[in-house]
Amino acid sequence: MDERRAVKVSKYLAKHLRHQPERIGIALDPNGWISIEELLRAADAHGFPITRAELEHVVAVNDKRRYTIDGDRIRASQGHTVQVDLELPVAEPPPHLYHGTVARLLDAIRAEGLRPMARHHVHLSPDRETATRVGARRGRPVVLGVDAGAMHRAGHVFHVSANGVWLADTVPPEFLRFPDRSG
Repeated sequence: MDERRAVKVSKYLAKHLRHQPERIGIALDPNGWISIEELLRAADAHGFPITRAELEHVVAVNDKRRYTIDGDRIRASQGHTVQVDLELPVAEPPPHLYHGTVARLLDAIRAEGLRPMARHHVHLSPDRETATRVGARRGRPVVLGVDAGAMHRAGHVFHVSANGVWLADTVPPEFLRFPDRSG
């Protein structure tokens, strides 16, 4: 499978497993799962045929491990805008996590902290490199530090997704570390 096709399939999966399953006539179960065969039939019926081999390839090589296959079913690992319960256990975070964003959002983040916006949780990265890649999707990245240890001690709840993304309901501004304004 060539890289362009893999990217197209991955984006198609994200759209329908995270945001708009109804567009192709599928319904995710309460935990976000759907039968692989049902997904492949729906994709084919809506003009975007995907083979089982292509699907498995995209799941296996996706650097962010966005999708999980369990037997004959598949789901997105996190990032849903549709209501699902991923049944992620509460987890104690590492002392520091990171969030990638862009400069134009910093004033709002300084005032309000990080909010989930259309998603169910704020997504946090375990390292600066990942946060930099996330921020770069929207422009020149700015990486914020998150004092996750202090948040946890203050009673904030964290979960970690199957692909290592840390999730929190919000991150209040007092737990954020902003880069030096001179840089």
